[in-house]
Amino acid sequence: MPLLTIHHKTEYRYSRPVAFGEHRIMLRPRDGHDLRVLAYRLEIDPRPMTLRWIHDVFGNSVAIATFDDRADRLTVSSTATVDHNPPDPFALTADDPAYFYPFLYDDEEITDLREYIAPQYGDPDGQLSAWALKSLDAEGPTPTFNILSGMTHGIRETFSYRKRHEHGTQHPLDTLQTGSGSCRDYALFMIEALRRLGIAARFVSGYLFIHGDRAHGYVGGGSTHAWVQVYLPSAGWIEFDPTNGIIGSRDLIRTAVTRDPRQAIPLHGTYLGDADAFLGMDVSINVVSAGEEAKA
Repeated sequence: MPLLTIHHKTEYRYSRPVAFGEHRIMLRPRDGHDLRVLAYRLEIDPRPMTLRWIHDVFGNSVAIATFDDRADRLTVSSTATVDHNPPDPFALTADDPAYFYPFLYDDEEITDLREYIAPQYGDPDGQLSAWALKSLDAEGPTPTFNILSGMTHGIRETFSYRKRHEHGTQHPLDTLQTGSGSCRDYALFMIEALRRLGIAARFVSGYLFIHGDRAHGYVGGGSTHAWVQVYLPSAGWIEFDPTNGIIGSRDLIRTAVTRDPRQAIPLHGTYLGDADAFLGMDVSINVVSAGEEAKA
């Protein structure tokens, strides 16, 4: 795959100058053996009084900006060039300990995986559990890949994707009952279903590279994207995108991995002023092969 450049610009507009509180920015791609950040630039207008970088509890890069100027606009522009080398397609062999479900995690790993296995959202009537159990074969052990692939493609094929402008991620039961949601909603739903089977799963925020013959088959692009990572013994963390039916990291560029979607907000901050001063927010995102002209 060619080098990719990610352009991400967010602009907040106000009817009159306001003061800005602390802003936390989680837009820098997350380095790994399959993704290397070659260049990164973060531009903020008005210029922050301080800008510092930290690694959060999950090891994600977070920029923290504070301000002393008032303004009627706040613009955050992030540009990253990455070398994206997805590994070979995911597959388990009969020799892998997780080839069949149920499987056991190693004693040394289970301590670190418990928070990714324990369900985080209520399921009082067992509806999520019942949906998850449909992925299992009625007789005998089920190949683990069949469970993961079945959920990934099942959500894509049976649920209706819709962009939501409401704040946050909806409860997994709402996604199940309405049969619809955004990419963040799909990811959280699949995570909670897997956790009810005792499979470790976590939330991933990032970008989707839409190109070529797949340009008309993908949804969830043009904004930040979200998907799932599942941990399997000997295989490690593997990506699954239930919005687009992607298995593995092909066309997916990670910026953050967290236990819960509320911990992976790409840009979050406050302003000090009247509530009616806020006019709106404009976001433009473009992921292109490096060297291509960014779209306006």
